[in-house]
Amino acid sequence: MSRVAKNPVNLPAKVDVAIAADLITVSGPLGKLSQPLCGSVNIVREGDVLTFAAANDNQHSRAMSGTVRALVANMVRGVSEGFSKKLTLVGVGYKAQAQGAVLNLDLGFSHPVNHKMPAGVTVETPSQTEIIIKGADRQSVGQVAAQIRAYRKPEPYKGKGVRYADEVVIIKETKKK
Repeated sequence: MSRVAKNPVNLPAKVDVAIAADLITVSGPLGKLSQPLCGSVNIVREGDVLTFAAANDNQHSRAMSGTVRALVANMVRGVSEGFSKKLTLVGVGYKAQAQGAVLNLDLGFSHPVNHKMPAGVTVETPSQTEIIIKGADRQSVGQVAAQIRAYRKPEPYKGKGVRYADEVVIIKETKKK
C-alpha cells in the first residue's frame, strides 16, 4: 500500500463529499470540484474521515491509491481554504493590472499582453509589480501562474522577468574579454 494512501483525509465542518462509482465530488464554501475515479481505488467514508485503499494487490492499484488520496486532499483544502500563487514582476516598466477576468501585462514587448482567466480562477494586483492568483482548484491555479510566467521568464544575467514570489534566480556573471 502507498505510504501516502495510509494517511486519512479529515473533512472540515463545511465540506460535503459525494462518492459515486466513477466520480467523487467535493463541495464547500469556495466552490464545487469533482474528479473521475478509476476502479482500482476503494474510498470509504467513516464520519468526517475518508480512507483510501488499493482495490487489487497490483502495482497500479497501490500507486493510484496514493494519487487519488492526494487529489482528494487537495480538493478538500481547495473548497475550504483555497489556493493562491504570488508572482512578481522585475524590470523597468514592467507592470500588471487586473480588469475583471483579464490580466493586462506590460512586459517590454511592443504590444500589451492580455491573459484571460479560466473559470474558477481570480486574479488580483495589489501593486503594479505583484500578481496574486487565487482559486479552489490547485492544478488550475498553478497552470495559470505558469502560463503568465512563460510570457517573460526571468533571464539569468539581470534577473528581469516574471517570477514566483519565492523563486530564487541565480544571476550569471557576464563574459569577460
